[in-house]
Amino acid sequence: MKKLFSTLTCCLICSTAFMQVKPEWQDETIPFIGKEYPRTAFMTYSDADKARSNDFNTSFDYQSLNGKWKFNWVPSYKKRPVDFYKTDFDDSAWGEIDVPANWELNGYGDALYTNHPYEFCPRNPQPPLLPEENPVGSYRKYIEIPEQWNGKEIFLHIGAVKSGCYLYVNGTKVGYSEDSKDAVEYNITRYLKPGLNLVALEVYRWSTGSYLECQDFWRISGIERDVYLFAQSPVHLRDFSIRQDLDSTYKNGLFELDLFMANANPRQPRQVSVSYQLENTSGTRVAEGRQTIKIDSATTVHFEAKIPQVIPWTAETPNLYQLFIRIEQPEKNTEVIPFRVGFRKLEIRGNQFLVNGRAILIKGVNYHEHNEHTGHVLSEAEMRKDLEIMKRHNINAIRCCHYPQQRRFYELCDEYGFYVCNEANIESHGMGYDLRKGKTLGNNPNWLNAHMDRTMNMYETGKNYPCITFWSLGNEAGNGYNFYMTYNWLKSKDTTRPVQYERALLEWNTDIYCPQYPGASTLEKWGNSPTDRPYIMSEYAHAMGNSTGNFMDLWEAIYRYPNLQGGFIWDWIDQGILVQDEEGTPFWAYGGDFGENSPSDGNFLCNGVVGPDRKPHPGLTEIKKAYQYVWFQPVDLRKGIIRVENRYDFTNLNQYTIEYTIRANTETVQSGTLSTQHLAPGANKQLAISLRNVKNKPGTEYFLNLYVKSKQASLSVPAGYIVASEQFRLPDYTPAPVYRYPSPEKALDIEESGSDIHISGSNIDFVFNKQKGYVTSYRANGVQYIAEDFGFQPNFWRGPTDNDYGNGMPSRLQGWKQSSKKFKIAGIKTSNATTNTNLTITYRLQETNSRYHVSYTLYPSGMIRVTCHLETRPVAPELPRIGVRFRAPANVNQLEYFGRGPEENYCDRNNGTLVGHYKSTAEQQYVPYVRPQENGHKTETRWLALTDKNGKGLLFIADSNFMEFNVSRNPIEDFDSEESNRPYQWQNFTKDESHDPLVAKNRKPKQTHINDIHPRNFVEVCLDHRMMGVAGDNAWGSQPYPQYKLPTNKDYHWSFTILPIKNNMEINSYLNYQYLP
Repeated sequence: MKKLFSTLTCCLICSTAFMQVKPEWQDETIPFIGKEYPRTAFMTYSDADKARSNDFNTSFDYQSLNGKWKFNWVPSYKKRPVDFYKTDFDDSAWGEIDVPANWELNGYGDALYTNHPYEFCPRNPQPPLLPEENPVGSYRKYIEIPEQWNGKEIFLHIGAVKSGCYLYVNGTKVGYSEDSKDAVEYNITRYLKPGLNLVALEVYRWSTGSYLECQDFWRISGIERDVYLFAQSPVHLRDFSIRQDLDSTYKNGLFELDLFMANANPRQPRQVSVSYQLENTSGTRVAEGRQTIKIDSATTVHFEAKIPQVIPWTAETPNLYQLFIRIEQPEKNTEVIPFRVGFRKLEIRGNQFLVNGRAILIKGVNYHEHNEHTGHVLSEAEMRKDLEIMKRHNINAIRCCHYPQQRRFYELCDEYGFYVCNEANIESHGMGYDLRKGKTLGNNPNWLNAHMDRTMNMYETGKNYPCITFWSLGNEAGNGYNFYMTYNWLKSKDTTRPVQYERALLEWNTDIYCPQYPGASTLEKWGNSPTDRPYIMSEYAHAMGNSTGNFMDLWEAIYRYPNLQGGFIWDWIDQGILVQDEEGTPFWAYGGDFGENSPSDGNFLCNGVVGPDRKPHPGLTEIKKAYQYVWFQPVDLRKGIIRVENRYDFTNLNQYTIEYTIRANTETVQSGTLSTQHLAPGANKQLAISLRNVKNKPGTEYFLNLYVKSKQASLSVPAGYIVASEQFRLPDYTPAPVYRYPSPEKALDIEESGSDIHISGSNIDFVFNKQKGYVTSYRANGVQYIAEDFGFQPNFWRGPTDNDYGNGMPSRLQGWKQSSKKFKIAGIKTSNATTNTNLTITYRLQETNSRYHVSYTLYPSGMIRVTCHLETRPVAPELPRIGVRFRAPANVNQLEYFGRGPEENYCDRNNGTLVGHYKSTAEQQYVPYVRPQENGHKTETRWLALTDKNGKGLLFIADSNFMEFNVSRNPIEDFDSEESNRPYQWQNFTKDESHDPLVAKNRKPKQTHINDIHPRNFVEVCLDHRMMGVAGDNAWGSQPYPQYKLPTNKDYHWSFTILPIKNNMEINSYLNYQYLP
């Protein structure tokens, strides 16, 4: 990529630029010139059949300008070709760029990422000053106007362009805009001529508008959405406004339609017939109207109707009516404009937000535009994929963070069914929140025009979409005068939707209290408080890397308190950009990967519940569980009596089937489908399931699994899809009989040779090395199960997660990492009996002032009983994990287990995974988080078999407290950033920032990526008593909740048994017993 700069110089201002009148891109008081007033995006069609599909490409009045444009890029605005817009300018030496496309992903400049600082001046910004090294992209394209457009008004639509953009047509300046995430339109009719016409755009990477676009995403530039022309008759529909409400009974639709008509030739008044037709979901016409009017310059035509027994719209039931608007003029073709209507009533009653009279829960996510290949350029196919995945995981709401989306997004949300929080393209986080002069721009009157422009753009372009449920004034931009004004303006325009703003906190200019990142205890506090408005989190459950721990704890509080109504997870997608290293290996790049010493917040933009490739992260399973709408509670499990509760707001449970299975360990012994449950929203009832095949067999756990499945396919969910599930472990478990060890013909031999303690017999060969302090060989039935002499040894460490770095874990708990490496033997005891031989090691863990006792009881059959006792001291920090690890040969990579799965799970994130019998491979356990870290863990495991493809291997059976495990083709060190030779994630916010690795050690993560992870020539196995949770409230201090920690104020005892197996068929025979010392 071309270098934007070698070292970022903050805010070097071109002095000559201020010796004259400031150009628009440097003037904060001028957010635009020459543009049309914002409006609903719509298209005219020649007939209703074409209009029904609303495919712009089929309209005779539409011409896409997407595709190749001539393009020139310079690193500084002083170097731009100032005459580029002229028709005689020679662009033959220029290259081409796609429209839409981001410059930086096409080799022009560096992609930068910072969270809240301004990337062009991370420290001490001085608005409206901008860097002199401000890149400019110049675009040129010749267009030809269709012949049938003669006599029409012709408009240019630019869907999104970042940042400041000047438009020229045929050498004449038309206008300027700098709201980079809202569409801008220009009437270019008077600038056009017959034949070819030149459209030229001059785009500045940074403008004064950039001070209001300090969002937490890639800071990249260019034209990011569609560009097109459209034509309208001189007398035309300029815009329209739809009221799509319900009356107080919630049964009848209140429809109002205002048509804003315009005449481009006011000296020639015209007579026009305007009409509308409204069809219900079955295609039946339910309302219509017609008026004939005479227009000189502009007029508004009003229609209204009451729709009896209307079929309402909700996120659960996205019923849409079809509206057709017709414009008929003498000697003109009829114009038909389509739009879809959804009748719903949005209210705040007391401290609850209601949809159609019911208090709903917002089960939402925050949504950025991102594609791993194209940056901010998003296709309809990708939007559809996102919405389908969301629906399949019970997500019902989306917050547009932190800018409005494109037209098709809202149309799809109308169709799929989502409650959308539409947010103005305003974030000035880099200025802070101080209300004093020179601080937050939200309280600076010089910036009022820009705040108002962006708010008006959001409202006018989005006002008619039924999915838009809330307006948001912006994000993290302070509060004050400008936001008081935008709030009042919005309330004057729209009395049907609430307006929210996070930084207003509990001031008057927010209808909803929408805080960010509370924990479960905070939710409990607010749930018990007499709040005067709804509590809906604008951001929560920061999903950075391996996160979303304690998510169910949050929702248990939300479900308890009526004024807590959910929130929007931060956020949907990891914003990694797919690139290749020098060897051609692909990896996802993040902040700091482009440019030299560029400002960066590292991988802090990778906070998604899906990866950059849109593959769900394992944590999304937990979200689906917490967000599900059907819940079951035990009543009397001995009799099979449970309670089912329908938590849908508008859907009867008869739309779903409830299936069940009863599993006896790994075997299904009973299954069935319950009769259709006619259960209204909010209702519950008892159900009885016969337990005729539950025999209480010793050593057998019985599980009742319940699955709620869709009866019919919908737009996003196929028939038979599991929308909710539950699992109950049935009571009255009878332990298996104790295994009686047979008397062998010959006792095991034990001998010491140098540093080795060698225990052997006909079926076992076991070596413990006193110098290394761990097992270096374990051979059973002639097969060596230890690779690289790396056998069973103490382990208390994991590859730090992003949350771990955020809460200081690598430094705070460093003693346990060192205890996993520098354990010292404090004592060794051996004893030999007829049936077994015992080797007990006592480790002194000096860094944590602890002791770890590991006892190996070996049997001639090859079986080993491992018993562990950790003695801790309260002065030691909590433990990351308690366990052992070893490495097996690479071919021993087949795993089969009985525990929670199949997705990765942790003690604070395992509600969405069921205890079951699962098969996988070591390779499939890897979860490719953008920055490599702890992954692939499993909890509540009863047993684990690790074998080769022929089924020969080892069976690990847990004690009655179960165990946890990781199986990987990589060691822990590969997922521990500190062990990498990559540089640290330097922020480079100031020129004198220290890059001292000793200061950063165990405090900053390193710049590691998935291309650093290569399968090793072994399989590493971690067998754990427990691992602490991954946490999830935020990624800058939040720790696992106390119940998910491993405190050092107590001792820990645990054990497991290792049994060599010749094939998988032997597993069940060994599982018929419990193994005791």
